[in-house]
Amino acid sequence: MKPVVISGTGLFTPPYSISNDELVTAYNAYVELHNQEHAAAIAAGEVTALEPSSSAFIEKASGIKSRYVMEKEGVLDPRRMTARIPERADEQVSLQAEMCVAAAREAMERAGKQASDIDMVLVACSNMQRPYPAMAVEVQDALGIDGFGFDMNVACSSATFGIQTAVDAVRSGRARAVLMLNPEITSGHLNFRDRDSHFIFGDACTAVIVEAAETATSAHQWEILDSQLKTKFSNNIRNNFGFMNRFDEAGIGAPDKLFRQQGRKVFKEVCPMAAEMIAETVKNAGLKIEDVSRYWLHQANLNMNLLIARTLLGRDATPSEAPVILDTYANTSSAGSVIAFHKYQDDLPSGANGVICSFGAGYSIGCVVVRKR
Repeated sequence: MKPVVISGTGLFTPPYSISNDELVTAYNAYVELHNQEHAAAIAAGEVTALEPSSSAFIEKASGIKSRYVMEKEGVLDPRRMTARIPERADEQVSLQAEMCVAAAREAMERAGKQASDIDMVLVACSNMQRPYPAMAVEVQDALGIDGFGFDMNVACSSATFGIQTAVDAVRSGRARAVLMLNPEITSGHLNFRDRDSHFIFGDACTAVIVEAAETATSAHQWEILDSQLKTKFSNNIRNNFGFMNRFDEAGIGAPDKLFRQQGRKVFKEVCPMAAEMIAETVKNAGLKIEDVSRYWLHQANLNMNLLIARTLLGRDATPSEAPVILDTYANTSSAGSVIAFHKYQDDLPSGANGVICSFGAGYSIGCVVVRKR
């Protein structure tokens, strides 16, 4: 098979950041309002009083200290607790497409590519802002790219699945180069009134250029040595929102129409699956674990990443071996591992090996082994 490389990456970071302290202040104000409004029912045992959150609880549970969002004031309004983002006219570039274009331009610059060099646009993320037209086709139009585009969703593993889809397109000759994008507005599906998860997510968009090694001219080339994808059905991470929601009015606005998870089960089940897949993919690439210089892991929970790295290495990973970005970005779903890759790749020497790995709802796990050229 002809060598295929990642020749450029890009990142769009939203303009607003929310610290744990800010988030907790808003959440606790909501808790106080809720408990006051339902005081009689709480006293009668008909309603359970809500408990306050704390920054210490958040950081211990997740390792998250802050997160970026597309809009801040609405999230921090105790009587609203969701972003205020006006709808745009059909003639305007949509919000997700705007994020994609910003990330794409950086990736294209790093890869040394023009719109005329790209044949395929793939938008892969957890939540699209609309069913159709495809976000990828809008991005394709905004960037002036000829060819074709489509959307895909494999939740938090959308980026790694997207990379493999791009590799297949390049190897088959369907595309010379592929622009793969992960515009995650995860604040849109987060329940900011749920103590167990109100702190988890942040917004961001990443971009990756995948092309044949023979056409690559970038100074930032990573050859894709091997990859592996796996899915296994689980209800432990779920969101029931969809177009059928309007069929049953009783479900509109219910908590299950936003993100929810059984965190302990996810931790227990996903960590060994991810570690096993990484080890297997590294082996299939003809390498040993000690040959891998860096792991760009899915940025969902620091404790998960620490355990996965410890399982693989037999010891705690150094910050250089498994860089962390979730402390400032939080969980950006599919974008997380690519943010880590984008920010922590240039210091490695030619010949260094690394692993990009994501895992999440589905369950879905994607692992890509790369080598710097």
